[in-house]
This record gives sequence, C-alpha cells and structure tokens, in this order.
Amino acid sequence: MAEHYPETADIETSSDGYTARFAGPVGEWMLGIQKEIVVSWVREAQPNAILDVGGGHGQLAVPLARGGNKVTVLGSDPVCARRIDAEVRAGSIQFVVGNVIALPFPDKSFDVVISVRLLPHCERWPDLIRELCRVARKSVIVDYPVQSKLSSLLFGVKKRLEGNTRTWLAFRHAVVRSEFERNGFMFKRRRGQFFLPMVLHRTLRCRPLSELLEDLCRKLGLTRRWGSPVLVEMERV
Repeated sequence: MAEHYPETADIETSSDGYTARFAGPVGEWMLGIQKEIVVSWVREAQPNAILDVGGGHGQLAVPLARGGNKVTVLGSDPVCARRIDAEVRAGSIQFVVGNVIALPFPDKSFDVVISVRLLPHCERWPDLIRELCRVARKSVIVDYPVQSKLSSLLFGVKKRLEGNTRTWLAFRHAVVRSEFERNGFMFKRRRGQFFLPMVLHRTLRCRPLSELLEDLCRKLGLTRRWGSPVLVEMERV
C-alpha cells in the first residue's frame, strides 16, 4: 500500500486534478513538446524494454506504447494506474505497484528508464536517481525545473494564478549531473522545453500566441541557454 512507501508524489501526478492542468489546446501543445523530445530520444536507443517510473499520468507511457514499444509503468499505489487503465487492460502497458526509491526490479532490467513530473517532488531525490540508474541498461531520461534567482518568485506567482500548485525542488544542472555520475552515468544531452513560464501560457490560454512566443525564444537561443523545465538524458558509462 502507498502508505508504506516514503515517496508517493506520483499519486498526485496521476490524478484527474493534475491532468486538468494540461487540458485544452495549450496543455496539449505543452505535452506535445515534451513527447516529441522524449520519443525521438527513445527511438534512437531502439529499446527492447522501457520503464516509466511514476508514469501513471500516461503522458509518455501511452504514446510510447502506441509506438510499438514494450512499456512498464511503476506506480506507488494501484490508483496510479487509473489514467492508463485501458492500455493496461489491453496489454500494451504493464503496470507494477512498488516503491519509487526501491524499485522491485533486478539491475539493468530495462534499456531505457524514464521519470517525468517526479524528481522535483521527491524529497529523497538522490535515492530516486540511484534506483533509476540501477535498473537502466542504456540510459535514463528525467525532467526538472532549473534553479535560478527567479524560481522562488515564479512559484509565488504560479500559486496565486493556479491555486493548487505543489511545492517543488529546482535544480542546478551540475548537481543533477554529479548525482548521475556518482551512479555510473554520464551526461548525454539536455533540452529546455520553454523559455517563458508555463503558468504564463496557461494564463494566456492562446496556443497560437504561446507557440509564436516560444518559437521566437528558441530562434534567439534563449530556450537553449535558460529554458525550464529541462529534459535530460544520461547514459551508462
């Protein structure tokens, strides 16, 4: 049961309330950016097996499974499978209940291990990284918000605008890289998803405008240098 596990942030990210944050054209566009990056990285690895830790939200597990990949989702409670229930019942996704910082799999069980929307909400995040690395044969893909002078200010603004915002950890790139290196993985690549705060796009509620603004930021090199949150791929040494 979930109460036996020290880290259960994926229960929230698998909920209807969390999914509502990405409802509508703007949310669909934001998820599309994440999906495009991750799917292209995974395709290069040509994996036989993929593990999505905390992926009950289905944001990546579902498109990856529909792309013909063998996908397993690890959730900290049976309720985390609710949003991917159709795929689980169809057999295209395997769902396993377990501890995200003590994964119930042998070493190097999966070619690629993914965990999005989890690292920033995990208090024992070094343990999470350790476990992601332990069960990965080739690479690990995670996302996180970048620590900056604006991060605390943006959280206050985000909380006022959204009302149900959870606290999160923001990271410096060097800190994340160091933790992966400690577990035998080296940096491969990183992509910033947005330059402007995601809460701004949700507030604007205008996908064409958001696309225009972010496209301009990418062309100016702002997203590459200061984009957040970032997706990062680490590969086994």
